[in-house]
Order: sequence, then structure tokens, then C-alpha cells
Amino acid sequence: MSRLLGSVRARATLGATLVVAVALVAAGTAVLLSLRSNLLGEAGTQAERSAREVATELAVGTPYADLSLDVDDRPVQVVDEDGTLVAAGEDLERITGTGVDAVKPQPAASPGDAGDDDGDDDDDAGEPLEPGEIGERTTISDGSATIDGDTEDYRFAAVPVETEDRGRLTVYAGAPLSAEHGAVNTALTVMLIGFPVLLAVVGWVTWLVTRRALRPVEGIRREMAAITASEDLARRVPVPGTHDEVARLASTTNETLAALEASVERQRRFVADASHELRSPIASLRTQLEVAAAHPELLDLDGAVEDTVRLQRLAADLLLLARLDAGERPADARVDLAALAREEAAGRAGVSVREEGGETGAVTVAGSRGQLGRVLANLLDNAQRHARSAVVVSVRRDGGLAVVGVADDGDGVPEADRERIFERFVRLDDARSRDDGGAGLGLAIARDVAVRHGGTLTVHGGPAGGALFELRLPAA
Repeated sequence: MSRLLGSVRARATLGATLVVAVALVAAGTAVLLSLRSNLLGEAGTQAERSAREVATELAVGTPYADLSLDVDDRPVQVVDEDGTLVAAGEDLERITGTGVDAVKPQPAASPGDAGDDDGDDDDDAGEPLEPGEIGERTTISDGSATIDGDTEDYRFAAVPVETEDRGRLTVYAGAPLSAEHGAVNTALTVMLIGFPVLLAVVGWVTWLVTRRALRPVEGIRREMAAITASEDLARRVPVPGTHDEVARLASTTNETLAALEASVERQRRFVADASHELRSPIASLRTQLEVAAAHPELLDLDGAVEDTVRLQRLAADLLLLARLDAGERPADARVDLAALAREEAAGRAGVSVREEGGETGAVTVAGSRGQLGRVLANLLDNAQRHARSAVVVSVRRDGGLAVVGVADDGDGVPEADRERIFERFVRLDDARSRDDGGAGLGLAIARDVAVRHGGTLTVHGGPAGGALFELRLPAA
């Protein structure tokens, strides 16, 4: 069963068929009940009409022998107030449901006897009648009767009538229920035959429609399987022109593939650039050590230490970038940016800190103190490398944001390179030497940390003609 219902098409077909089946059963039941109720009501009306016709004849004094009791072969009984059958159809052989099982009339009582008990006028539902008056209330009951050898079910109507010389009489007349049974049985038969056919049609149509609707999904699945097998992230899944949920799924899948391709390409460039950056100091350090091993007097100890420090810094930068790429969440501590800026600027020549707004220590953010300190350190390193004489750090609050600006009086950053400098391993031409420039990771790390803290890092033209880096973070 689990394999049979393992596809969306099978579940959709089964679900649609079950819903239609429940609706059909409910509708069919309502139709049958309504049909039966209407037919029973019609049979009761016919029985009441026949009973009132006979009651009218009794009201005008028609003798029992002259009553119309055998019209349309319907059972009719006339019962006096003592419950004695005084008149009945000639072909009536058996009857049930009227309360009087007799089918042969008994001798009628004398007029004086019929009127002895005047208090019985209210026996019939307490309805008083005048002589010659027919009761308004009709009692309906169900039963059966055998007429001329044929037994059927009937709906009986009981109508009281007050006569002048025979007292209170009750006329029972029946209408056959064969039409009701036949109509209900016919409708039930039609439903039992038609419902399965209709459900089969619904299931078949749902299966075809679902297969057609899911055909693009199968195409997407096949293409994704091919992409996985070939590892070619440049391929894309087909987008149907239906502009529906499947088309949006295909578009989103292609967007995901594009993002994945860009991420993989970025990682490949990162690995290649990291390998290149690591190769140089390692090769230089190895060369110096090999020369020192052969000629100790030629050992460049300062150069070896410098290469080792550069290698250590590069490894630390790569490790931090790896943690950021892995989605490491920053801590949720409160950090005073003004105090952090003064701490990072301490001991740096030509660097000054200015707090705007006059509220010392009021500019705080939530995050990792170590990572935010790394951002300020990288920005100060970059500013000192390019400044002529001075670097100014400003800390202020701008609405709900904490803003840290690092400005230098150097040559600034060309407008065309103001986004490129935040890419990993990107260095401008005048900063490519080992002595003046780093590995091109400082600004990339600073922006990644800013983004992880819900902020931004941008560069503009500074007031002294150099570059102005602005770090904007949500204030705590």
C-alpha cells in the first residue's frame, strides 16, 4: 500500500475520488430521503382525499351499501365510535395499520344506541363536530392490505365525520406505497450503478490531469539528477511557461543552483588564492632555512621572523573566514564602541578618536567584542597604510544605528574600486608588495563580520581627501 501511494499522482487521485465519493453518498442520501418524503406525502394526500370523499357521502346520509368503497381498488373502512366495522370494500381480504383488523362489516347499531353516550364526541383527538360535519384533523398511519389476493403496503388516512342518525364515524382510506417503493428503488439502483462509473471517471480524469501537471516536476527531477551526477553546476532545470507554482519552483531551483555555483566558485578561488598566498611565505621561509643550514653566517633572521609572522596572520585570517563562512553566530554581549575604538587606537601613531554627541560610552551594540575589535583593527591597519599623516576615528549614534567612521588623509579609493576592495585577496596595485600590503583579506573580513552583526561596511570620500570607511551596526 505504501508503494502504491508513494507518488503524488496516486495520492491526489485517491483523495479526489474519496472526496467525490463522500459528496455523492451525502447527496444521494439526501435525494432518496427527499424523494421518499415527497412520495409519502403524496400518498397521504391521496389517502386523505379518498377518505374525505367517503366521509362526505356519509355526512349527507348515504347508506352504507351505496358508499364508493371500491374506487381504484383502494382499501376503505368505515368504523363507528365503538370501533365496530360498519362498512368496507367488497374485495378487502386483510388489513393492518388502521387499528381495526376486521374486513367484514358488522350489523349497524340502532340510532338510539349510537347516541346514548354523548360524551364520546370528543374521542377523536378532542375535536367536537356537529351533525353532518367532517373533521379537519386527519390521522396518518402506515400498514398493509390484501385486496382481491394482492397484498401491498398502504398509507392510511383517518377522517372523522358526525352523522345525524349514525353518530360519530371514522373513515379509513389507503393509498398504495408501491409507487414510492418503486421510485426509491429505481433511484437507488441508478445511484448504485452510476456512482461507481462516475467515481471511475473522476479518478481517471484526476490521474490524467495530475500526470500532466506533474510532468514538468519530473523534468526538473531528471535534470537535477543529471546535474548531481555530472557535478556541472552551470546547468539549469527547464522552466515551464505555465506561470504557476511549478514554474516558480523551477525558477527558485535555478536561483539556488546559481547561488550554489557562485558559492562553489568563490570557494575554489578562495582555496586557489589561499594556496598562492601561503606558498610565498612558506617558500621564502624554507629558502632562508635551507641557506642557513648550509651557510649559518648568511641567515636573515629578521626576514625569517617577518615571514613567520605573515604566515601566522594569514592562517588566522583564513581560520576566521572559514568560521564566518560556516555560519558562526556572533556573541550577544554589549560592546561599547567608543571604548573599543580607543583601545584599538592606543599605541598607533597619528590615530585620534573623536566621540560625537558628547555621550561618552553611550554608543553600544550587541555582538562579539573580539570580532568587532578585529574589524576596527583591520580598518586602522588599512588607513595607516595609506594615510599621509593622520587617521581620525569617529563614533556617533545615528537614530537606531551606531556608526564608526575611520578616515585618512591619503589618496582615497577610486570610485570604481569601492566595492572590489571588499573582495577576498583583492589588493590595489600600489599595495601588492609584501612589505606595504597584506594578503587582501582584512577588508573582506571586516565586511563579513559587519554583515554577521546585522550591519554594513562601506567606503566613501573622506573630509581630508582620503578614504572614509563607515561601519554601521544596530545600536543596543
